[in-house]
Amino acid sequence: MSGAMTDLTTPAQAEGHLAGKRPAISFEFFPPKTEDMERNLWDTINRLAPLEPNFVSVTYGAGGSTRERTHSTISRILKETALLPAAHLTCVGASRGEIDEIVDRYHEVGVRHIVGLRGDPPGGIGTAYAAHPDGYQSSADLVAGIKKRHADIEVSVSAYPEKHPEARDFDADIDTLKAKVDAGATRAITQVFFDNDLYFRYLDRVRSRGINIPIVPGIMPMHNFKQARAFVTRAGTSVPDWLAEKFDGLDDDPDTRKLVAATVAAGQVHKLAKHGVDTFHFYTMNRADLVFAISHLLGIRAKSAQKAA
Repeated sequence: MSGAMTDLTTPAQAEGHLAGKRPAISFEFFPPKTEDMERNLWDTINRLAPLEPNFVSVTYGAGGSTRERTHSTISRILKETALLPAAHLTCVGASRGEIDEIVDRYHEVGVRHIVGLRGDPPGGIGTAYAAHPDGYQSSADLVAGIKKRHADIEVSVSAYPEKHPEARDFDADIDTLKAKVDAGATRAITQVFFDNDLYFRYLDRVRSRGINIPIVPGIMPMHNFKQARAFVTRAGTSVPDWLAEKFDGLDDDPDTRKLVAATVAAGQVHKLAKHGVDTFHFYTMNRADLVFAISHLLGIRAKSAQKAA
């Protein structure tokens, strides 16, 4: 499909398919580290909130400060917006008791959706992963622990159209997904991908194993292509040559880069929609502009715009 992915006329062709059906969308944010980042995040949240996403998720890293920032961001979303927040939670660097306490705190403030992940090795992607000796040993173990404590918390998990970098092969990777579903997960959100064929082939493999939960495509608009490519390739995502070529010569031209990024991502989601996909999860990188534009092209309008129309 890599050739077809460069056909930028598809959004117009797909318009008829999308007419009358509003896709479901969700957004991912990361907790801010500074006051400036905090202001930027809340500008982004306020810009995207009128699009009425199904939920918004906030990422989480190992270490107390990151955990606290995630909790603080989630709590503020609950208090100040009508959005439904989903808190990311990993197994890394914490005992079972510590993680159970975090889950209880989230439940207490009103969180009813957790994205349960094993998490990256403390030494970074590519280093060996070792579970905490007193902790949850796997993502499936974590899912089961969350559901045991609070059956009313919905748990989403991760999925890998190009296979998790540490998995022996695709069968082993799908075994892991099946274990998470058997433990109580009701949705999987994919790692970023840029060739839609990879997603559809993965979906075929998953369905053939009897896994029927939604497999929601994770979409990342490439605000800064070079930075984004370095980030996603470390996590096992391949970046096609045709995509790299589109950003050739734009290192010092951020305005054109944004236009290209929006066009490419809009083309990708329209092609997915044309083939029946009706739910999308956007990795926003705490920026609203491209995600807002792509949502608009999908036919999603802010409430204020609908009233004015």
